[in-house]
Amino acid sequence: MNKKINQPSLPLPTNNLVTPLLTDLYQLTMAYAYWKTKRHEEHAVFELFFRKNPFQGSYTVFCGIDEVLKYVSNFCFTTEDIAYLESIPSLSHCEPEFFQYLLQLDCSQVKIQSVEQGSIVFPRVPLFIVSGPILVAQLLETTLLNLINYPSLVATNASRMVLAARGQFSNIKIRGKIPKCIEFGARRAQGPDGAFSASKYCIVGGFDAVANVQAGKLLGLPVGGTHAHSFVMSFQSLDEVKGLTVENVCKGSINKNHHGDMVNLLEIVMKYRMDNGWESTNDGELAAFIAYAVSFPTSFLCLVDTYDTIQSGVKNFILVALALIELGYSPKGIRLDSGDLSVLSLQSHEMFCEIGNKYNLEKIFDNLDIVASNDINEEALHELNKTNHGITVYGIGTNLVTCQAQPALGCVYKLVELNGQPRIKVSDDLEKVLIPGKKRAFRLFDEKLMPTVDLLIEEGDDEEPVVGEEISVYHPFSQNNPRKITPSIVKEIIQTVWDEHKKVTVDIPDLIEARETCINGIRGLHPSMVKIKNPMQYDVCVSKKLYEELHSLWESHRKA
Repeated sequence: MNKKINQPSLPLPTNNLVTPLLTDLYQLTMAYAYWKTKRHEEHAVFELFFRKNPFQGSYTVFCGIDEVLKYVSNFCFTTEDIAYLESIPSLSHCEPEFFQYLLQLDCSQVKIQSVEQGSIVFPRVPLFIVSGPILVAQLLETTLLNLINYPSLVATNASRMVLAARGQFSNIKIRGKIPKCIEFGARRAQGPDGAFSASKYCIVGGFDAVANVQAGKLLGLPVGGTHAHSFVMSFQSLDEVKGLTVENVCKGSINKNHHGDMVNLLEIVMKYRMDNGWESTNDGELAAFIAYAVSFPTSFLCLVDTYDTIQSGVKNFILVALALIELGYSPKGIRLDSGDLSVLSLQSHEMFCEIGNKYNLEKIFDNLDIVASNDINEEALHELNKTNHGITVYGIGTNLVTCQAQPALGCVYKLVELNGQPRIKVSDDLEKVLIPGKKRAFRLFDEKLMPTVDLLIEEGDDEEPVVGEEISVYHPFSQNNPRKITPSIVKEIIQTVWDEHKKVTVDIPDLIEARETCINGIRGLHPSMVKIKNPMQYDVCVSKKLYEELHSLWESHRKA
């Protein structure tokens, strides 16, 4: 066990708090007890899984493997770590040799198997299988749970919001556009790591961009955003923008302006204001929009609800948009952050259509985005789709990053095998009875090429499922007759990702690739599994041999 990994094969975890000390004290007390009783080298198998899908749903999106691999690759106690452990009262009596042992400890004798990042997963199917000496495998528990629980939860939450926004097959379209979802939640997240993790893993769940600039930098993600109400409120008078100019990029001449000229934007805006009779819109707001347009002429998108959304905000946006179009630019749209989003979006779009028709600019104004960002959650998205609306982009913050509908996934990490012998935890609560032994997991697809059941078999069981051959599968805790299935496709879903000899055996998952895995996985589900209420639950079954092993151990422990 004291063989050292000379060079980590991966960079450090993103969060520098992810070290061997990111653990519960009882992991270390158990470690000492294993070492003290000379059991620390016994070969153990732990499985990480969850018992129930979140959000009253039928599926979960698996995430976090990338940070787990970084963690195990760099697992090492420092001398400062050891000095601190020696100072803890409950460990102060431990023999010095134990701490020297910890100082040399790494994951070079650990093997980890995992499902693919972005995969659709179901209760009781192992997400991670950790095999190795029991002491080090036990020490990984808390950190692995921490690195898997929230990423999987927030990715699942994101996927449900994307599903609500645009449908299982991206079949919901607004004015010909498939709605986009952007993360807006950093300010409401549980600390910096919560904000960063939410930005990272919501992309896997199907989000299109994030507002978190740090996540954009470190992860190469697209970032998006406009301005706040404070920017609008900082302007009071059109006098503040009298001298602001923007380059004319329209080829050919327009009136007295030529390509490349620096043009006073306020003068053109006032021309359109008079032409439309909109002199009563808020001057400070109009000034703010002019200032923003001068700063961002190629990406002009404004927050329009600071004062009066329809009578001032949208009108002021249109005035500045018309001026930018005259100078060769394409404005992007508006953002609504309050009020009845359905009604306001439709009224805004109606105004865009009227102006487009008036100035023969239908194509530009019909293509403008309407962004909504007012405390949006999954339920609100479904309600919006029950009515008519014009929203093409959703900015989702609090309800995404905090997972308000369910704050924790509930993954557990359980010992299933020791020295080649299966282990079982029994309970009066059927949900908490453990399926013993190290397992392999297969996804079986029906004749329509939809996943129909996940099958767990004992490792070493040579009766694995075969395409085209009927197989009997058993619900692990039911006395009912087995279900008979003839799979059209059989896919083994757990692969080795960290080998005690080869170290990392897979490429670090790319977020965009994981996103495609997630999206394709959801599209492959039976439509009844993605219903809003009472979705069909997916079966996770066991082989006959594993069923008999489970019930034999269960009965023997209950009698004992």
